[in-house]
Amino acid sequence: MTLAARLAYGETLGDRVMKVDHAGEHGAICIYRAQRWMARWTAPDLVAEIDGFLLHERRHRMIFGAELARRGRSRCRSFLACGLGGFVLGAVTGLLGRQAIAATTLAIEAVVLRHMHAQIAALDGIDPQAVAALRDVIAEEQAHHDASELRLGHATIWSAIIDPIVGISTESVIWLGMRL
Repeated sequence: MTLAARLAYGETLGDRVMKVDHAGEHGAICIYRAQRWMARWTAPDLVAEIDGFLLHERRHRMIFGAELARRGRSRCRSFLACGLGGFVLGAVTGLLGRQAIAATTLAIEAVVLRHMHAQIAALDGIDPQAVAALRDVIAEEQAHHDASELRLGHATIWSAIIDPIVGISTESVIWLGMRL
């Protein structure tokens, strides 16, 4: 069913955004869990930072999950695929070490922040609860982006490889989630 058809059957744009963002947060949790597991060997100095990111992402998933429950909506059909894809991405980049971990977070958060700002603009004045949920999450997502940008420093081989792959993949997952 297309997004237009879903919206015609009573699902609002805010409902769809909450579903996709909830699935995305689940994917982020799986990325960080796998990265944390690998970082114990490849970048032990990052484990505490990853733990902090994980804590935030769990809170974000809870916020979007609570908003879905309030709306009486089920999770996105892409939820499990986001988790599996996130785990694979996290395991591979965690194995590659600190620069790959930072490049992955930077690439993902750049896409996520762009989408969240666009979502706020699209929903402002239409769905105040969805906007509030997004605003509650966005500062921590920005902090993840900024910390990873500082850690990465200058462009590296990993950022040159990871940024386009992860950026396109993240955009694709969001696009697909909006249509499932």
